[in-house]
Amino acid sequence: MASSASKGQQANRRPRIGITTYLEPTSWGVWQREAAILPRVYLDAVVAAGGVPLLLPPVGTDPTVLDLLDGLIIAGGCDVDPTSYDAAPHPETVGTQPRRDEHEAILIKAALDTDLPLLAICRGLQMLNVTLGGTLHQHLPDSVAHDDHRPSPAVFGRTEVKVEPDTLTGRLFGERTSVHCYHHQALDKVADSLRVTARAGDGTVEAAEVEGKQFALGVQWHPEENSEDLRLFAALVAEGKKRSPRR
Repeated sequence: MASSASKGQQANRRPRIGITTYLEPTSWGVWQREAAILPRVYLDAVVAAGGVPLLLPPVGTDPTVLDLLDGLIIAGGCDVDPTSYDAAPHPETVGTQPRRDEHEAILIKAALDTDLPLLAICRGLQMLNVTLGGTLHQHLPDSVAHDDHRPSPAVFGRTEVKVEPDTLTGRLFGERTSVHCYHHQALDKVADSLRVTARAGDGTVEAAEVEGKQFALGVQWHPEENSEDLRLFAALVAEGKKRSPRR
């Protein structure tokens, strides 16, 4: 039987939120080596929302690691390998990392199978769609005739999105919201099990939820870049807190 002290520790334990990382050539001090990296803004957002971030590198993938977590974030990053959705690469599709794609697809499937709260960000939404059988626009300017979603290298744009009512996205953001964006790819054919819950003015899919799941949401924008708006992270941590005592 658990002691009163251990019960108190469990009650006070902050939800553990796993975040996928990626491998890149990296420099620190005198070293130049490949390392698993993730922008700190993801970590700060999880901590500010009341969670504990745990990093999940794309090596040694084991879906049972999710048993230790209360929530999962699929982070943004490089283009998804088009062979994963049976497409030839576009000239603008660069820097793909098939091993990372495989790693994240395994974790996404495991999270959905166990109803682990899931937040997929930018590339994460694209991976969620591809994992469930959807496809991508490989270079969005070909479809919408502008590059406002990625205005210039390393500069985030602002996008106004219209949100569907009676959805998790709608409960969090209301009818409209303004978001930080940086992407040149987006959802094309939407997977059958996904419901589109927000779009930009040009029709680009900006959010989608997995049908029948309590909390499985992907957004095309970058919520981690707005430290003044933690609604997505707070909602994920709150959902993880509900799950935590049951583990």
